[in-house]
Amino acid sequence: MNIIGCLDKPTSGSFYLDGKDILKYKDNALSTVRLNTIGFVFQSFFLMMKQTALENVCLPLTYAGIPKRKRKEIAAQALKRVGLEDRMNYKPTQLSGGQCQRVAIARAISNHPKILLADEPTGALDSKSGAQIMELFQSLHEEGVTIIMITHDSEIASHAQRVIHIRDGQIA
Repeated sequence: MNIIGCLDKPTSGSFYLDGKDILKYKDNALSTVRLNTIGFVFQSFFLMMKQTALENVCLPLTYAGIPKRKRKEIAAQALKRVGLEDRMNYKPTQLSGGQCQRVAIARAISNHPKILLADEPTGALDSKSGAQIMELFQSLHEEGVTIIMITHDSEIASHAQRVIHIRDGQIA
């Protein structure tokens, strides 16, 4: 996941993303690739606790240099997309686990990534919230977003078009 997300470089082999040799990129170029091409959804959300849902979703838009007014507009649309238009001004401590995960997803999709990397995105959620996340992922997939998800939950994995099992670091 870290290699696909351009966070780590492989010790051997090659890695082409969108036809480009990622191993030739410098750190700043890799940051730009992550910002514009890849969205990250983590099991533990990684939300800024002192910021509202809207401010959390604005964060990558800030790094992208989007003007403040436009950032808020895009972030509000992303939160509406995940069903949290009525929770924009709530801080993570005021939200349920499922709502926090939806804020994290809104943040991940705010820059319209081509690839969404999701590491155990339903692991900390109840089954109802997990089902809502999977419905959202299905909708994103239908819009052309490639979703790469890591999960230990076979029920969640059954939603995927393709499942690859990894055992002891090897494709099984």
